[in-house]
Amino acid sequence: MIDYIAQFNPVVQALLATLFTWGLTALGAGVVIFTKRVDPRLMDVSLGFAGGVMIAASFWSLLAPAISMAAEAGMTPWMPAAVGFVGGALFMRLVDALLPHLHLGLPTSAAEGPKTSWQRSTLLVLAITLHNIPEGLAVGVAFGAVASGLGSTTVGAAVALGIGIGLQNFPEGMAVSLPLRREGISRSKALWYGQLSGMVEPVAGVVGAAAVMFFYPILPFALAFAAGAMIFVVIEEVIPESQRGNNGDISSSERSSDLPR
Repeated sequence: MIDYIAQFNPVVQALLATLFTWGLTALGAGVVIFTKRVDPRLMDVSLGFAGGVMIAASFWSLLAPAISMAAEAGMTPWMPAAVGFVGGALFMRLVDALLPHLHLGLPTSAAEGPKTSWQRSTLLVLAITLHNIPEGLAVGVAFGAVASGLGSTTVGAAVALGIGIGLQNFPEGMAVSLPLRREGISRSKALWYGQLSGMVEPVAGVVGAAAVMFFYPILPFALAFAAGAMIFVVIEEVIPESQRGNNGDISSSERSSDLPR
């Protein structure tokens, strides 16, 4: 599979990978066709899994290559990683403050960002969309970095990043569509809103891949920027949401004895 993907232009590779991650978001949202409720413990474990994948990907697929690439380019190895990481976190904090959104499991009155009269469903979708922007960007930057030819970046590592993010997108799709269904929204609309949150990933992926291909000197900064954005989302959104159901032990450790049979 990797050899097949490697024959394409990196921008096309990023597009294919993020279409895959979007597809798994839609697949997760499709669970709403069959049920309107999933065991809360399973949802919390899924969110814990998503956080773990994003943290691991942030280092192994983004920060570590950024440090290696900076060293190969003759830069101070840690500097681009530090600057890019902080920049990515600050960027997501700014977007978080400027865009109205509502985190899962909270009442509409707890919506963050500017006050708005938007519907609850719109605010929920925007919250997950904020989550997906750095994921799509990370995949795109990873594939774009492969075009640099540096040994620290490989198609295999970029594919692994795409697969990891895709797997954690499945529970995200469920996390949007199922609450909407329980609130009385039709199955078709709940499915639509659930997959809608993942549409931003192909866009962010293509932009990220194209940007680093045309602006080679920013590669280490771009990789670290994507990592900082992902870690912000994990700390500000994923981990808190995995704890709201009072299942902190299983969402953090995923002990098999605690999982629903």
